Amino acid sequence: MIDFEPTEEQAQILDSVDRFAERHLPRDEQRQRDAARDPPYHLLEVMAEMGLLALPFPARYGGLDGDWRTVALVQERLGHRAWMAGSLFNRAVGFGGMSLLTYGTEAQRRRLIPQIITGKALFALALTEPQAGSDAAAVATRAERIDGGWRITGRKTWCSDADRADWLVVVARSERGSERRQGLSVFLVPRDTPGLAMTPLPKVGNNCLPSFDVAFDGVEVPGDALMGEEGAGFRHLGETLHFARSGLAASACGAAQYAVDLALAHAREREQFGRPIGKFQVIAHRLADMQMRVDQARLMHLHLAWAIATGRDAGRLAAEAKVIATECLQWVADRGMQILASAGYAAESDMQRLWRDARLYSFGEGSNEIQRTIVARELGL
Repeated sequence: MIDFEPTEEQAQILDSVDRFAERHLPRDEQRQRDAARDPPYHLLEVMAEMGLLALPFPARYGGLDGDWRTVALVQERLGHRAWMAGSLFNRAVGFGGMSLLTYGTEAQRRRLIPQIITGKALFALALTEPQAGSDAAAVATRAERIDGGWRITGRKTWCSDADRADWLVVVARSERGSERRQGLSVFLVPRDTPGLAMTPLPKVGNNCLPSFDVAFDGVEVPGDALMGEEGAGFRHLGETLHFARSGLAASACGAAQYAVDLALAHAREREQFGRPIGKFQVIAHRLADMQMRVDQARLMHLHLAWAIATGRDAGRLAAEAKVIATECLQWVADRGMQILASAGYAAESDMQRLWRDARLYSFGEGSNEIQRTIVARELGL
């Protein structure tokens, strides 16, 4: 049997996350930052001081040798208390740190993981292209060998944090004439490299997760910018996606619980026809369904975290957790909007922000249709 009860140490860490959110990103500030499109990048150093960014990394790089189950619990709590901080945490640890730890060179790890741990390095994944999204193997951006390194030419889109990231993790086709999954490689590109041009992409939600179209016009990087094996980029991505999907599932679960909390509080306070609306069976059952969905998502993301922490194959579980948690968040936020009605539709409402933000994640970071294909493939179909 799997024991999901937090240890005493994990409970203390979660208490510290609560205090962190209360002090550094209270609800009012989250609303203000969302309205102003002002991401709280400064919180990376605060999370570093707390030791949160060191959790999953080995001691030889300055980390805490933490268990991935602890990381998942932290991400769920951040999703509940401060979604934008949880998203930032996942991008630093999942896209950057775990990529380095899994397939980066030892020199890259020793140089950059300590910077992540101290909150001084942020990474942006440059994978999606106008014609390569769910079909990641359709990448057309080229990386050509030159004396002493590589020249990268092409275009990426929907790159989160590209203008503030210290490093872009870029997937490019390094073998001329290769097709599909073959001949792809991963490169570390400093944001200030000549030849990079960024254009912001307006969105309807996730205002503190800015996205950019990024053009690579003959961007030159040294030979040691290559991450992992040349031509093995598609495999390398597959080796690390379960970490990012775990983080997203955990954060989505936490945010979904907050949506339930908001709806429950409103149902207890709002009176119609002489009694709180939560006393009407239709509302009570809707809230019960919402909580059951969250509880299911929580069990799934904790199961995934257990599989990662114990070294089990986590590919199918990661796909399942990503689908279940992100669709749970969408579902409960939509029901929450119906329960709050006009109060939820108001611009200052946290429910409408959850509702807007949630819509991204059933297709962002790997569409849920592709995740279902992964699950079906694992079933032998």
